[in-house]
Amino acid sequence: MNVPSPQRSRNMAAIKSTGTKSEVKLAKALWHLGYRYRKNDKTVFGKPDLTFKKYKLAVFVDSEFFHGKNWETEKHRIKTNIDFWHKKIERNIERDKEVNTFLQENGWTILRFWDKEIMKNIDDCIAEIQKHLSLPPQ
Repeated sequence: MNVPSPQRSRNMAAIKSTGTKSEVKLAKALWHLGYRYRKNDKTVFGKPDLTFKKYKLAVFVDSEFFHGKNWETEKHRIKTNIDFWHKKIERNIERDKEVNTFLQENGWTILRFWDKEIMKNIDDCIAEIQKHLSLPPQ
């Protein structure tokens, strides 16, 4: 879709890095089930969206576009400012790997969910989190 540059700029400026609809939906569902967490805890490397420190569980909610879901096929869909977007998204993918490695080496469990996965099937996402929260704290 061809969008004029000023409109595209407004669209991109409106994209939030925290507090997205899927993050809020997951967080509220967990809160109503009685789970307590920290949101975007800066003291944990990678600033996970939800952190359960007692269990050393870090939960990330990743956007399909910005975190490169199916990147090898999807990257060909970008038609404007290709160099910028490829570099940005590939760096995000690398950063996600670095964060995962660091946290795992320090005894953390990492769960990553795609936005659409939460919006379409939140029960499976919650079940996955509950499975890790039912284990004894680390």
